[in-house]
Amino acid sequence: SKAPYFKEVFPLIEDIIRYEDDNLFSYLHYSVCKIASLLNIKTKIIISSSVSDNENLKGQDKVLSICKALSASHYINAIGGKELYSESDFAREGIRLSFIQSHVEEYRQFSTTFVPWLSIADVLMFNSLDAVRHSVKYNYSLV
Repeated sequence: SKAPYFKEVFPLIEDIIRYEDDNLFSYLHYSVCKIASLLNIKTKIIISSSVSDNENLKGQDKVLSICKALSASHYINAIGGKELYSESDFAREGIRLSFIQSHVEEYRQFSTTFVPWLSIADVLMFNSLDAVRHSVKYNYSLV
């Protein structure tokens, strides 16, 4: 409650936490959509099961199926998935594969030592919305 942007951010965090749905996917989808809206992220969020009948597929094959169904030319995954996907397999399908690498941007926290990668809640509690929006838009690399 002593974080500089607590009053602005806590109602959103509370709304997400109090979201009532027994389905974990629905809960997570709601939270991602709420945070995206707050940060003015205009990317359309599509539930993969609504794209194609690919429930029998797993991993890379499922991702490629979704990309093809959406006529995607470029697939960007979190950097943690780098070992899961083959650039040559994507290229064979005419799809460029990239991984997003966020840049660490230190900000003042309560402790004297900065602790990176805590959570979006921490980032929002200690930074202005404009600063977070700027960071989301510019502080990454595609590798």
